[in-house]
Amino acid sequence: MKTNFNYLLALASAATIGFSSCDSDDPKPGPAGPAAESRYIIASTPLASDGVADYLLTSESLTEGTVSTLGNGVEQDGSYRYYVTHKNKFFSLLYGQGNPGAVTTYELNSNGALEKLSDFQAETVQAFGPMNDDIVMAKISRSATDPIGSWYRMNADQLQIVADGKWNQQEIANNGERAFFTWITQVGDKLFAPYFSMKACCNDSFGTNYPDSAWIAVFDYPSMELNKVIKDDRTSFIGRYFLSGLEVDEQGDAYAFSASVATSNGAMTSTLPSAFTRIKKGELEFDLSYHFNVEALADGHYITAKTYAGNGKFIVMMNKEKGLYTVGSRFGVADVYNKTFTWVAGAPAESSIVNVTTNNFSQLDGHAYIGITTDLGSWVYDFNANTATASQGLKVEGGRITAISKLEATE
Repeated sequence: MKTNFNYLLALASAATIGFSSCDSDDPKPGPAGPAAESRYIIASTPLASDGVADYLLTSESLTEGTVSTLGNGVEQDGSYRYYVTHKNKFFSLLYGQGNPGAVTTYELNSNGALEKLSDFQAETVQAFGPMNDDIVMAKISRSATDPIGSWYRMNADQLQIVADGKWNQQEIANNGERAFFTWITQVGDKLFAPYFSMKACCNDSFGTNYPDSAWIAVFDYPSMELNKVIKDDRTSFIGRYFLSGLEVDEQGDAYAFSASVATSNGAMTSTLPSAFTRIKKGELEFDLSYHFNVEALADGHYITAKTYAGNGKFIVMMNKEKGLYTVGSRFGVADVYNKTFTWVAGAPAESSIVNVTTNNFSQLDGHAYIGITTDLGSWVYDFNANTATASQGLKVEGGRITAISKLEATE
């Protein structure tokens, strides 16, 4: 998924995320060569002008070489796209500003090229994530008079919606406000939807009277019935608008981060530090014996986003000045097993950074690959969580990196 928080700041009052079809994004066949085994997929927005479409580029490596948007890649229609990979398929979803559209699905053929499988109509949604064979999508109401949201199960094999239903966001919050899901994550056989509580009145966009609590709505699957809501008053809400704050490790434990950026009438009102909490495998409650105060170890910086590198280590993006949509441009390693924090060496200087990708790639081998655009260009950086170092890798010419993923070739 591509997540551009500078854009979201401008569109935070827009109602929905939408999908739109594309008839001109089929890749051009390349010269015959050895059969491909896999390719990295890099989404990049050309730098030539604002409001231009992404290009999907492919590369054999993230640590060396150059790719370019100039005359290459699979062009996406629409200015802002979001991406998710599931069951070895790459799903491209358009921000349609409230209009229904389409989900465009790709796979990697044996020649190493992206091949479009389908475009199909879908409702507008604000949160989505893989769940078993499906991608579950949530359409979240922001209406002061209508608290009813919708869910959809899209089967990743059939490439169509196979079930749908309704949620009452006010009943889920159960505090006079409404639950607004930040993301959707599979945890065991349940669907976890962390949310922030949002006022039901007063034209206070994303404001809340409950800034120092975290909630997760737990849904049964595949019925999507609400099982329970779990709450923790040791942090503010989990994740951020359109950004996942929850990660399941190799042992099946779920770790959640809070940026501590709740607001009321435009003012920051969270009083608790940016921190990690935990839900142990098989449990439907927060582990009250675990709390990792990252802000205290990071010179007062707070977590804006994370990429899990494996073995309990997260590459975290950090920022000093708090904001609802700010993406941090300083990097650290947060070890949630040992509760340690280390600043990363080798990343570009904060003052030179133009954009940082929040939809990144890791094989959970200690390395995370993050797209960074500076005033000199765009590169994929290889972050080594074990040594807390970063090194410059693949160069992306002509565009700003917005997402990094990987597909295995089909036969």
